[in-house]
Amino acid sequence: MIALRAGEPAAAEDADPRRWWGLVVIAMAQLMVVLDATIVNIALPSAQHDLGISDGNRQWVVTAYTLGFGGLLLLGGRVADLVGRKRTFVIGLIGFAGASAIGGAATTSGMLFGARALQGSFAAVLAPSALSLLTITFTDPRERGKAFGVYGAVAGSGSAIGFLAGGLLTQYLDWRWCLYVNVPVAIVAVVGALTVLRDRPGHAGARLDVLGVLLGCGGLVALVYGFSEAQPRGWADPVVLALFAVGAVLLAVFVWWQSRVPRPLLPLHILQDRIRAGCFLTMSLAVFSVFGVSLLLTFCLQVVLGYSPLRTGLGYLPMTLASVVASTQISARLLPRVAPRMLMAPGTMLTATGMALLTRITVDSAYATEILPGLVLMGLGMGLTFMPIYATATAGVAPHESGVTSAAVSTSQQVGGSVGTALLNTLATTSGTAYLAAHLHDPAERATVVRQGTVHGFTVALWWAAGVMLLAGLAAILMVEAKPAAHGPAPVALPQDARRC
Repeated sequence: MIALRAGEPAAAEDADPRRWWGLVVIAMAQLMVVLDATIVNIALPSAQHDLGISDGNRQWVVTAYTLGFGGLLLLGGRVADLVGRKRTFVIGLIGFAGASAIGGAATTSGMLFGARALQGSFAAVLAPSALSLLTITFTDPRERGKAFGVYGAVAGSGSAIGFLAGGLLTQYLDWRWCLYVNVPVAIVAVVGALTVLRDRPGHAGARLDVLGVLLGCGGLVALVYGFSEAQPRGWADPVVLALFAVGAVLLAVFVWWQSRVPRPLLPLHILQDRIRAGCFLTMSLAVFSVFGVSLLLTFCLQVVLGYSPLRTGLGYLPMTLASVVASTQISARLLPRVAPRMLMAPGTMLTATGMALLTRITVDSAYATEILPGLVLMGLGMGLTFMPIYATATAGVAPHESGVTSAAVSTSQQVGGSVGTALLNTLATTSGTAYLAAHLHDPAERATVVRQGTVHGFTVALWWAAGVMLLAGLAAILMVEAKPAAHGPAPVALPQDARRC
């Protein structure tokens, strides 16, 4: 269980006087990593035209980033624990900026794909370092709640901000600036990190579990790759089935190996804790729904309703603002006083309700009456859900394991998002195709029926997403039993018998 000892919170005079500036730096880095998963979505048609990318290969602009990010997160978290969070944070920022510059200057499709994979790889180093730095910087329970409120708002709204930024940059500058924009942000963050962030030294004497790296990262990459290929190839394709089988075998061997190696990549007691495992499961299921719905809604707004890239991005602003308000003004204030599941469960219900409201969309929907209410409820729900997950999952962890625990949170997010996007997109496409076959009787009406079929597929996927979101709430209710005091202070050492690694 996640438990804290009496008297553990640091005294006010021992707190880092520059901790709030440190939060600004960490939030900048986290926003850059999160929004980069979506900022190129709106720019993709322009990039495809400029570089001559085929329809079959254009998915790799997104998938390459996801593979690098989701597949290497555990490695990034362990590296942060071994050599120090601040050092890996700065390295991640510099590498991410360099990869962004290469992608912005890409002259071929292969160069862009490679740059996106490199971005994801450095994001896998940067993300767990950022979360673990936040965890060791804020030790006062109330301040920690506020800090995680800001972090949760950034993490929860990053996708929507990415859509808005992508629309602005693509419409008024050039698609390449969707990548170039990371360079100045990273430079400012590096200067800030070197100036205001403090860190504890890495875990002396620890060694990197090389076989664990190969098994864990290889298994995750195989699964993510399999889900990315399921849409174009089909779920029964031998390549897809082989990737799933390889991924499952590698992850099973990974778990077996982690129980036997003296210095594991992922100490299994992190997963054996019921509360922390509940946070990971809730995160995966919630992001499963949110990522898939965001992608499908963007497609629906632009293709069916004819929104421009900028208008599409602006359409997400209410959801972003609602998420920020819920994270900073509701979750952050209530988390020190109520159990995390008392925020997470209502949050998932609000998000599911918002998705249900979005099923009212038609080919002639008005934004204010049939889209806006659902987006606002989704934003409020995400703010109530994600912030407590981040705070609770990383509480009570030994300092030398804060990086790998943070990486496990991010891994659950990335894997859930990848699976959700693939599954919900397949459901939407299949349902839309079936609708077209059943309702297309007059070729002259094809354009109208195609739009109606697209909306039908979207609504079918929405109902499934809402159901999965309710499962996320159920997981939180049954597994996340922590009391308010259990996630107040910064991470502290676990009992001696739980720290064997």
